This record gives sequence, C-alpha cells and structure tokens, in this order.
Amino acid sequence: MDMLTPATVRALLGEHQIRPKKSLGQHFLADPNTARRVVSLAGVSPGDAVLEIGPGLGSLTLALVEQGAHVLAVELDPRLAEVVREVVSGDVDVQVGDAVTMDLATLLASRPEWSCVSNLPYNVAVPVVVRLLENAPAVGQILVMVQREVGERLAAGPGDSEYGAVSVKVAYYAEAELVGAVPPTVFVPRPKVESALVAMRRRAEAPVSVPSEPALFELVRAGFAQRRKMLRRSLQPVLGERAAPVLEAAGIAPTARAEVLGLEQWATLARAAAEAA
Repeated sequence: MDMLTPATVRALLGEHQIRPKKSLGQHFLADPNTARRVVSLAGVSPGDAVLEIGPGLGSLTLALVEQGAHVLAVELDPRLAEVVREVVSGDVDVQVGDAVTMDLATLLASRPEWSCVSNLPYNVAVPVVVRLLENAPAVGQILVMVQREVGERLAAGPGDSEYGAVSVKVAYYAEAELVGAVPPTVFVPRPKVESALVAMRRRAEAPVSVPSEPALFELVRAGFAQRRKMLRRSLQPVLGERAAPVLEAAGIAPTARAEVLGLEQWATLARAAAEAA
C-alpha cells in the first residue's frame, strides 16, 4: 500500500467529490514521514490493537497497518469512511460513528488492551480525549495530534499559561506530555495553526483520594470558570457562603486563583468540602 502524499490526497478528494468541511475540522494528513513518526512515537508494535478516531482519508491508518497493528477506525463522515475502506487493506475495521457520543466500552470489548493513535479533528479534540479517559479504561496509551494550544492545555501544570480544568482532569487519569510539533505544511488543506503531539499514559489508579470524582471536577470547573476571580468568589456557585471556610480548612488562601492549584490541592479542597457539607 502506498502512503498518501499531497498529490494523492487531492486526487482522492477530487475523485470522490469531497470538499473538506470546516465544521468538522477536516484537515487531512498528507506526509508519509509525519504519519510514520506518529506511529513510532506511539510505540506501536505488530499485533497491537489501536483505536484511531477521525482517520480522514487513511494517511495515519496506512502507517499503523504498515507497522502491523490491528486498527479500529471510527469516522464520523460516511464519505471518508468509504475512502478509507478503499485506500487501506489489511487488519482494519472502519466504523461510522461519533466518538463523542458512542459507547466506547462496548466498541472496544473485543480486546482487553488498546492504544489510541489519532489525528483528532480540532473542534472535538478535548471532548474526545476526556471521553477516552473517563469511559474507555481499556485504552491504556494515547497519542493524539491536536491544535498546539489544545496540546499545551492537555499537558499543562499549575502556573502554565494554558493550565485549566481539562489539565486537572487529564492529570487525574493519566501522565501527559508534549512529544512533538507538527507544521501546517503537512496537511491538505493547510490549517492556520500549528499542531502538537501529546502522549498520555493511563494511571493504574488515581494519584489522589477524593470522596467523589464528580464533586472534585465540579469544584475544578467552577474554579476555572472565572479564572480572574479569587477562589472564595469563583467557588460560591458550588459552596455558597462556605467557600472561604472550606478553602481555609484545606490550607488554601481564599484569595488564591484556580491556576495555582495542583491536583493534590484540588483533592484536599474536595475532601474539605465533603467534610463541611
């Protein structure tokens, strides 16, 4: 199977009368070296089960199959799913569906361990990653190509400019790091932004103890919803008048802001809130 180049990507789009949809964040990888680099960074070995979300025209799928992986590709656009079936032969199962809403646990039930290696559409990258972490425990390794700012947010820590609620959620479920940059020139059509490669390794167990995961993340969302406000104010929608006393009980200054709290401090705050309820 030949890898896809800019010329073959444009030829496939013309042959199938497909115009990339901005609403679906469709930018197709068209560089064999980048596709192979992604597969290498993901550590894919022959026989590995790999979930690919948003295969597009099959550029990354081809590199995964070339490495000997069993690929389950989930594509929202049925037109593209047909192209992938045409372009890629080998151990590939192409499913049409929405990774943001579909039952991932049932989809992956055929094998006990999976990796996810994907060039995610920019507009759904964060919800897809969150769903993988929350609802697909069989996926132990994740390597995704996303918009650079999104990648920085997924891997950010306290004090980083991109640190936010999703950064805390990722840290709860996985160890994450930026492992590479990808220029706009390797895509057709060319996006206006750079991309980043983010690797995530699922934790065997949560690194902090909390009375309730939903309660923890409710506090985190409230804290970051109004980043410029002090926590004693931003947490009032959740804690009401108890906000300042709960913060003090957790050893956190009521005047602090959300971006300075690490996962352990958020967990301490969640425990203090539960005790004060």
